[in-house]
Amino acid sequence: MFMGREIQAIKERDPAARGTLEIVLVSSGLHALAIHRGANWLWRHGLRLPGRMLSQAGRFITGIEIHPGATIGSGVMIDHGMGVVVGETAIVGDDCNIFQGVTLGGTGKETGKRHPTLERGVTVGVGASVLGAITIGEGSKVGAGSVVLRDLPPHATAVGIPARVVSWRDPHSGEMRRVEKLPDPDRDTMISLVQRIEELEEKVRAMQGAHPAPDREQPVQPLADW
Repeated sequence: MFMGREIQAIKERDPAARGTLEIVLVSSGLHALAIHRGANWLWRHGLRLPGRMLSQAGRFITGIEIHPGATIGSGVMIDHGMGVVVGETAIVGDDCNIFQGVTLGGTGKETGKRHPTLERGVTVGVGASVLGAITIGEGSKVGAGSVVLRDLPPHATAVGIPARVVSWRDPHSGEMRRVEKLPDPDRDTMISLVQRIEELEEKVRAMQGAHPAPDREQPVQPLADW
């Protein structure tokens, strides 16, 4: 069945999906992937302009922009999908999950391989950006709103700007292991303020030691001296 693995992936991973007919008719992610297959075929057979034109039509229809040169595996699910951008040299492995607002982009004017590679089973959360010719290891997860600029090992979870690995899942046992504490901006700000206050107090004490305040109490003269 055409796009059969993608339809099955949506059934298994999207709790809002209520049946094959609904998925086929209204899933913008499925439509974008189907259009990309045609655009990619044209691109690979040297029909670059028709490939780009079909890709642009898909962008207009779905709100999802996938360059016809990108390589997309099977069983990929693009959920919601509005605002997703996938660059020319990006590679998306089988069974990956991509949510709305995700960018698989480059970092500048590089040539050659300049977009990321997502290995099998990677999940990229809402609004995340994965930039440059980096590799996101199999089964890894990128948190919503994160910006990934370096390779991620397999089965890791990364969050933040720039993204840092915060946990790792054992692929055999499924056990999650914490790598580091989640960043706490409020706590970091309070620590910085306390340190600054201590520095200022130390400077004030040093200045008082170098320039002692004059004694403002004057002795009272006896009346006999008047």
